[in-house]
Amino acid sequence: MREPLGAIGTIAVPVLMFVVIGRVLGRRAVTAPSRFSSLIGVDVPVFASVMITLSAVLSLITIISIYREGGILKRLRATPLRPHTILTAHVLVKLLLTAVTLILMLLAGKRYYPVGASVHMFAFSLALVFSTFSILSVGFLVASLVPTARFAQPIGTVVLYPMLGLSGLFVPVDALPPVLQTVARMLPLTYAVSLLKGIWVGDSWSAHLGDVAALVIVFVVFTALSARLFRWE
Repeated sequence: MREPLGAIGTIAVPVLMFVVIGRVLGRRAVTAPSRFSSLIGVDVPVFASVMITLSAVLSLITIISIYREGGILKRLRATPLRPHTILTAHVLVKLLLTAVTLILMLLAGKRYYPVGASVHMFAFSLALVFSTFSILSVGFLVASLVPTARFAQPIGTVVLYPMLGLSGLFVPVDALPPVLQTVARMLPLTYAVSLLKGIWVGDSWSAHLGDVAALVIVFVVFTALSARLFRWE
């Protein structure tokens, strides 16, 4: 919260986008329900949830780069703290902010979803926190290498946001050209979107064991790389 812009980007922006898109598509769903009902019912909340995750990752990259540029990491190097301890502390904060943002999104979303909607919110919240935890490991690696805060946001944006177009959020992965399908299946966001969509519509976790396994592998590999390549200054 000492970085107001980061807090706004992590908490306010995803909720605002959810409300604005929900309002627009909600009106259209009244006139063309067959076209927009599934979109506002599944894609909009999942899109907002993915934005929560990406905002958390970008915030992590920015804060670590500010620490590095300001010499904070250099001073921490003289303490018993290790890179994984520092990153873990920031991850816990990001997961907490993710939970807060999701709660605000759900409160705002009551206007767009009927009371009896069959959405298992606990399971979906758990899936979102799990997905965020995994994709934050990508932020670990970027944060471990970005030298200054000036480059943090541009590099993080270039790394993360192109994933949106290939993650199956807007176009099903199976509908992409073969080359792009191969690329999509190498991106962690693809598995996060698949898991979130499935849990939102009521699938069990056992139906998405492949997605869970992929996200676990992403976390292990990127965390190991970031710990090895972490730069204190």
